[in-house]
Amino acid sequence: MAATAVRVSPFDEGGPAVVVEPAGRRPARRPPVVLGPPERLDGTGRTRREVVLDGWRFEVELEPESRARLRERATRTTDRAVHGGRIDVRAVIPGRVLSVAVVPGDRVGAGDRLLVVEAMKMQNDVRAPRAGTIGRVLVAAGQTIELRDLLVEIE
Repeated sequence: MAATAVRVSPFDEGGPAVVVEPAGRRPARRPPVVLGPPERLDGTGRTRREVVLDGWRFEVELEPESRARLRERATRTTDRAVHGGRIDVRAVIPGRVLSVAVVPGDRVGAGDRLLVVEAMKMQNDVRAPRAGTIGRVLVAAGQTIELRDLLVEIE
């Protein structure tokens, strides 16, 4: 693999840009890659960068690997979820219930919103870990909940 030279040059929007190009003479078939300055996204840990390749402009969102793994675990598909019997949905953080989206007897799919909990001034969706029928809803809007409180039973 050939060595790569990296140089910092002014970017169109005034911030620094990184230009990546092959060392030595630049071959005609490998244009430089220009990476724009990172722009932080609102509290998600992700950043957005502009990438220009051969005149084509792309916006790329980047996130730390640890956060991506956590997000993947939180949004696993139904084939990894439990398929039989009753499942208890419990509070993973203390807070206050803002709204309840289900009532006993409702059919839900994996990932459907069950309720919204406010914790540390942020709204957090509580979602169904698998498909099923709502057996009991043990909380109401406005109620304060503690860690591991039973919120909903899915049958």
